[in-house]
Amino acid sequence: MALSLATILLQAGTVTVDSTAAMADSIVNSAPVQEVTKVVVEEFSVLDLLGKGGYVMYPIGFLFAAAVFLFIERYLYIRKTAKLDENFLHTINDMLQAGNVQGAINFCKATSYPIAKLLEKGLSRLGSPIRDIEAAIENKAKVEIYNMEKNLGILSAIARIAPMFGFLGTVTGMIRTFHNISISNKIDISTIAGGIYEKMVTSASGLIVGIIAYVLYTLLTTMIDRTINKMEITAIDFLDILHKPASKA
Repeated sequence: MALSLATILLQAGTVTVDSTAAMADSIVNSAPVQEVTKVVVEEFSVLDLLGKGGYVMYPIGFLFAAAVFLFIERYLYIRKTAKLDENFLHTINDMLQAGNVQGAINFCKATSYPIAKLLEKGLSRLGSPIRDIEAAIENKAKVEIYNMEKNLGILSAIARIAPMFGFLGTVTGMIRTFHNISISNKIDISTIAGGIYEKMVTSASGLIVGIIAYVLYTLLTTMIDRTINKMEITAIDFLDILHKPASKA
């Protein structure tokens, strides 16, 4: 009885060892073999990415260049228009108080500030009713405002047209994608990649140019509004100066 019990335990131990070894061997054999693969990442610049947008990128690029040019040109002009020396009106007031009307007119002509043109027009109408002087200043102000707003309509149009070109690129990209599929009779990433690139790049570029153009347009209109406000204040102060001699008389 003792011998048979020992034999059973020995056999059980042998089975356990054999099963453990078999399990370890199975785990080793079933473990996935990790292969070291080299992933080649293609590096490309922003110009390369924009080039994938196709021919639609040319008008979008032209619109971007035109928007930047118009903004710089208008910004410099409006900034020049808004300038005015703080002592400008004081000098005119002193000349008028001294009765030197022609000297005040010549002083306005010699001043490079466009706001001085408004006062020059008003001074040239001295002796006329005050309403005629106000009308002359307002008419001259309209001309100056038109000069400040010149070409702003083009910048506003660019803000609306650029996204349309981006949408056009989306359409041409989809056409290119389906054309490639019809030729190759298969759908894989190499077949549709070109069309997708064209679709996404043109859409993003058109939206970006449109947003930039709209922001630039908003900045310029804000500057013009501030300049118009400054012109109105200057005109009001000038009319007050004209009323002083009349009140003394």
